[in-house]
Amino acid sequence: MRLIQEGKAVVFVESSDNISKKLAVFYNPVMKLNRDLSIILLDSLTKNHLNVGLPLAGSGIRGIRFLKELPRRKIKSVSFNDYKEGFIEMMKKNLVENRLINDKRVLLFNQDANEFLMQSKGFDYIDIDPFGTPNPFLDSAVKRLSRNSILAVTATDTSALCGTHQKACVRKYWAKPLHNELKHEIGLRILIRKAQLVGAQYDKALVPVLSFSVDHYFRVFFSCTKGKEAADKILEQHGFFKDSGPMWLGNLGDKKLVSKMLKKADGKALKLLEIINEELRIGTVGFYDTHKLGKRIPVRDELIARIRRKGFKAGRTHFNPVGIKSDIPKEELLKII
Repeated sequence: MRLIQEGKAVVFVESSDNISKKLAVFYNPVMKLNRDLSIILLDSLTKNHLNVGLPLAGSGIRGIRFLKELPRRKIKSVSFNDYKEGFIEMMKKNLVENRLINDKRVLLFNQDANEFLMQSKGFDYIDIDPFGTPNPFLDSAVKRLSRNSILAVTATDTSALCGTHQKACVRKYWAKPLHNELKHEIGLRILIRKAQLVGAQYDKALVPVLSFSVDHYFRVFFSCTKGKEAADKILEQHGFFKDSGPMWLGNLGDKKLVSKMLKKADGKALKLLEIINEELRIGTVGFYDTHKLGKRIPVRDELIARIRRKGFKAGRTHFNPVGIKSDIPKEELLKII
């Protein structure tokens, strides 16, 4: 075992650099940005005294960072759970290292993730961060979402959602994916719809307030409100796009929340949020891959400027480094290239 630092937290992890769910202590350094954005998002919410549920806590790094990096008023409790043998003992070592062993906000559990959720009284924030698909945990997570709560979902089964294994996506997510330059955006929208369908069963409306696709994983933060009418409005925004779907056709985030997050972010998180902020102001489904528009194409920023001068919305997209989000029709776009 070795000790690593991330943010203000230190935790014991396996000495091996291999990333596998078979490890006694699961820690994925690639997910640091994921965790950074979780902290920034919670810090940007007006709601305080949150009861946090981490059914797949792994090394405990996310929850420890919540406790150490967020204002004390923000967190009422963090329930760490993992089914692996020795989890409680490992977590106690990490809590000692972080001077949190006597923090009454910390609760430790060693159960199956779904049992942990179903036996709880509910949470204001639940984070589903599995190795693979989140599907096995969505139902129990949605059931235990308190009123006006946040559900955070990660999916790493990109081969299904991005269309490499199309049949797997149909089985798991009840939708047909794309396997072209739009695969990451379409996959993200398919994942969003799947979670929303689970929510709708319990008259809960799951609205994405921040969602993105980076480093071979998908990440969505949903706000949850209760009510049949709200759930019905969510379902009305499901549909098809370019022979794929059904999927979520609405906004991929909340403009006001992302604006607040921008003021608190730096580094990679800031760069990603800046691009997402541009995307949300345009609000279209899909984007143009400039490399597929022709052989002699202006550089992206120049093309964006030309589109805006014509009175259309245009901006960058985080789904593709050479992509442009815009409401300009393709015929009009080709005229100004």
